[in-house]
Amino acid sequence: MVAKLSALSGLALYESDDLFESMQSMQDTVFFSAALRNLAMDFTRIANDVRLLSAGPTTGIAELVCPPVQPGSSIMPGKVNPVLAEMLNQAMYHCMGNDTTVNLCGAAGQFELNVMMPVIAHNLNETMQVMIGAVGAFTEKLLVGLEVNRERTASWLARNPILVTALNPIIGYNNGAKVAKKALAEGKSVREVVLELGLMDADELDAALDVLMMTEGGIRG
Repeated sequence: MVAKLSALSGLALYESDDLFESMQSMQDTVFFSAALRNLAMDFTRIANDVRLLSAGPTTGIAELVCPPVQPGSSIMPGKVNPVLAEMLNQAMYHCMGNDTTVNLCGAAGQFELNVMMPVIAHNLNETMQVMIGAVGAFTEKLLVGLEVNRERTASWLARNPILVTALNPIIGYNNGAKVAKKALAEGKSVREVVLELGLMDADELDAALDVLMMTEGGIRG
């Protein structure tokens, strides 16, 4: 049996050193199922990020634009819903439920035999198939066509007081705090407020607020 499975799978399989222990303890399958559950958790987090960042188009964050894969929302014609992200969530929740079953079955082995092996095998096979299909569809039909709403992200960034941090080494902490508070209170961008207060000239300010410089080269200190 081991030789046949090795030939079919292409894996270097070998017989257990303790067959009695292997019939009783399903520890290996429980560990494998837990690894798949943790992977499902990460995929769920990714799907939730996409759902939140694509919420819109006018009253949400709307930093991402999902490719349309259906005519529109059942309620709002033409609306692009993140249905692939929602599909991935549902599929991963199903996989997490399968892991719970495997975990309980792993604990159900009494003495020298665990009679729960059939449902363990069934759930592991199902989890792998569901995960492969769901992640494949999510990648091909959403991630490949996912776009960044550059206008919206630039607008959010321009109005984010966190930009003052990049200016602290130049205008000082106290002035930075003044700029941040004024920007929030008046709904203005950091750039607008700095220029209004005459703390920096436009060219120096634009260089200091260069996003690529911040992310790739760091903030001047």
